[in-house]
Amino acid sequence: MSTDTAVRDDPVSARPAGFWRDLLSVAIRALRQIPREPEAIIPALVIPLFFFVVNVGALGDVATFTGVDDFKAFQIPVAIIFAVTGVSRASALVTDITGGYFDRLLVTPMHRTSLLLGLMVADLALVVALSVPVLVLGFALGVQFATGAAGVLVFLLLAGLWGLAFTGFPYAIALRTGNPAAVNSSFLLFFPFAFLTTTFLPLDALTGWLATIAQFNPVTYLLAALRSLIMEGWDATALWQGLAAIAVVGVLSFVLAFRALQGRTART
Repeated sequence: MSTDTAVRDDPVSARPAGFWRDLLSVAIRALRQIPREPEAIIPALVIPLFFFVVNVGALGDVATFTGVDDFKAFQIPVAIIFAVTGVSRASALVTDITGGYFDRLLVTPMHRTSLLLGLMVADLALVVALSVPVLVLGFALGVQFATGAAGVLVFLLLAGLWGLAFTGFPYAIALRTGNPAAVNSSFLLFFPFAFLTTTFLPLDALTGWLATIAQFNPVTYLLAALRSLIMEGWDATALWQGLAAIAVVGVLSFVLAFRALQGRTART
């Protein structure tokens, strides 16, 4: 057999680029798509800013009777949480699934976990970016951080980690169903977390069943951690409890998301 014949008979296969290269490629592609889809980003920013202004204007004077001296500072974390929760590239993932692009990726030697983790890295960058305009509005209204510039960075980190922790839910729905309507409704999962907590009143001002539920709601401890950075200073207890709340939600959502990814890739 000649050398030319042997070369032609050898199977042609793609060479793996490596996990980190795959993850970076997926993340960069996801970030490049964001400016083309302003309809997915603008509501996530405008709605929290709108409710922040309305809540401060309508409830600012009443809040003083509940022991909240600076209601603007009290509400900034709420606006941040609404801005970053549920923001993900899950809708773009559904488009890739229905269009066949995701299946084409599965026949390449790309690491399967990088297909999801790359999107999550893009989400982390996005939710941190969405937090900045909310903070700028707060600064413009006179909100100051008791922890200074370092506290601002920790605040953005906690907000980003919470947004990242929650992304597992829409990704799990996207991978399980491939249905854009189901993904768009995934934000409804957050509503019980959002309102059965210390959104408008501190925990010691809540009573009855609402106080009981708020004590088991992870958002209660996340809000407490964010508020401590603004209003109190470095409170180690509040910060570790906030991180623990993020970890609990993150573990649950990531398990669901990666099991859904495993199920989706097993079909190929």
